[in-house]
Amino acid sequence: MIEIKFAATDEQILKCFPVMKELRTHITLEDDFLERVKRQQVNSLYNLAYLEENNEVKVCAGFVFSEKLFSGKMIYVDDLVTLSTERSKGYGDMMFKWLLDYAQLNNCDQLHLDSGVHRYGAHRFYLRNRMDITSHHFVIKITDKC
Repeated sequence: MIEIKFAATDEQILKCFPVMKELRTHITLEDDFLERVKRQQVNSLYNLAYLEENNEVKVCAGFVFSEKLFSGKMIYVDDLVTLSTERSKGYGDMMFKWLLDYAQLNNCDQLHLDSGVHRYGAHRFYLRNRMDITSHHFVIKITDKC
């Protein structure tokens, strides 16, 4: 049975690690992942949802609610990743639809996400799901500033 759940317990969060580490390759240790997720859940009200089939996590989505002058209330998706061996099987589409439904249920006006410029497969997925490319995202590392 396919089910989408929120990762609330340590055990549920850790079940998501094998999937999330494919996107967040800089997080190599389960304990580090658990600590980061729990800290974000407290400090940023981060939500970690996962789709599970036959007791195996296939796709994860990490997101927060936000409200901006330019957008109104929105869900901002920090993380959206399908296990590499399970791509093109519809799991990502199921999670994306669930995110849209959850945003609507929570009276959001929009759903936002950023995607690395090198993630061409993800871009095809987002465009196929009717997302628009609306801006460039700029970053400066504090250690790099003048």
